Amino acid sequence: MKPKSDNKMALQAEGLTKIYGSGNTEVVAVRNAAMQVHRGEIVALLGPSGAGKSTLLTLLGLIQTPNVGTIRIADKTVFDHHALTVNVRSFRRRYLGFVFQKANLIPFLTAAENVQLAMEINHTPPRQARQRTLELLEYLDVADRADYLPAKLSGGQQQRVAVARALANSPTLLLADEPTAALDSVRGRQVMELFRRVAHEHDSGVIVVTHDHRSLDVFDRILEMEDGVLKEHPTGTKK
Repeated sequence: MKPKSDNKMALQAEGLTKIYGSGNTEVVAVRNAAMQVHRGEIVALLGPSGAGKSTLLTLLGLIQTPNVGTIRIADKTVFDHHALTVNVRSFRRRYLGFVFQKANLIPFLTAAENVQLAMEINHTPPRQARQRTLELLEYLDVADRADYLPAKLSGGQQQRVAVARALANSPTLLLADEPTAALDSVRGRQVMELFRRVAHEHDSGVIVVTHDHRSLDVFDRILEMEDGVLKEHPTGTKK
């Protein structure tokens, strides 16, 4: 299935560089990185530990700021050369979704409440938020666990709820950092296929940092980082 919005960009980034320390302790974590992700496209980001993958993801997600470069998300310039150009907190809530290695669900809230809270923080009326929550949980095959606390959910179910929470505000760009690292191969594959559905059916751009080479066939495009340098993976773009 091809991305359905070939001409709409979720992300455009150019010249991103992130440096930690200075002088003899200087480390260039990300070096002059450039990438584009279309809406409806799912992209894998590969590379060894310490290559700069997670740092790049935090730059794209506005969790850290680059030393230099430009970032455009949903056709809006959010970082230009040396400065942020948006209110990060409100922009992130509106346009970005995050899924991490651990689901990080709030333990004293049910699955549904975890998802609904993400919308209510963004000023969605409670009734509307509840309806979308149930629709998302149904879409992700965990509707029957809506009223369960996270401790009563399996690892795979928790990740599905985390994906629902990330989708709550219909993000333009969804970022996932090693989301299957704590799952077995079968559940990991299911989660990867879920991200593909999210990209293709919800028209979000999706970037997944992963070490799992067994699931690379689910991606539309594969990039690789090594020593802070981003490049096209040898397998290139899937046709």
